[in-house]
Amino acid sequence: MTSEHVVLELTDLAVAYHDVLALKNANLSVPAGVIMGIVGPNGAGKSTMLKGTLGLEPLLYGSAKFFGTTLDKVRERVGYLPQHSSVDWDYPATVMDVALMGTYRAGKIFSRVTKEDRQRAADALERVGLSNLAHRQIGELSGGQRQRTFLARVLAQRADLYFMDEPFAGVDIASQETITAVLRGLRAEGATIVIVHHDLSTIPTLCDQVALVDGTVVAAGPVEEVFTREMIDHTYGLDQVDL
Repeated sequence: MTSEHVVLELTDLAVAYHDVLALKNANLSVPAGVIMGIVGPNGAGKSTMLKGTLGLEPLLYGSAKFFGTTLDKVRERVGYLPQHSSVDWDYPATVMDVALMGTYRAGKIFSRVTKEDRQRAADALERVGLSNLAHRQIGELSGGQRQRTFLARVLAQRADLYFMDEPFAGVDIASQETITAVLRGLRAEGATIVIVHHDLSTIPTLCDQVALVDGTVVAAGPVEEVFTREMIDHTYGLDQVDL
């Protein structure tokens, strides 16, 4: 795939969340091999846009195309890291158990774990720096370790397109650096990453493209073209944000 090839196309997307219209008429094209940041004020519909795109929230209207087709036809090529707060940390699972979940496929959930599955999970844990904690219960982990564990799960899937909902939220500096390195590594391998992100100061160094969202996609494209003082003020409210 070339960088010009579109791997995700949203057309007039509208999503309601708890009977409230959270997103309307959202249009977005994501080219292959980029890290795209989704930013905007609190309650702007950023996470809802991801969930609607992935079918986790019903669409009122509009469409989402993945690699030129529907999600059900390419689901194994798409990975998703949900918000940290949506995970049940009391669930009795080890770090390795969680990483292995990324190797599950449709129709295979109750199949025996293979040697290849374990290797993929082990490789993912090594990539996020958690090989030494493979047998630790997830409830015993720090916030940064927990986030890296669930990042390992999505890495074990070996997808081509990743959606990550605030992967840096609530993690320590070491985990931030590890996650950043993982994202850059995925991009170097040709994967595409779409992340909901709240730290505007890191957008220019982390992302290639950015989408400004406030109830719809206000603007989207290369960071150097879209991530301007004028567009940020327009999205967040004049002079409300420091960079």
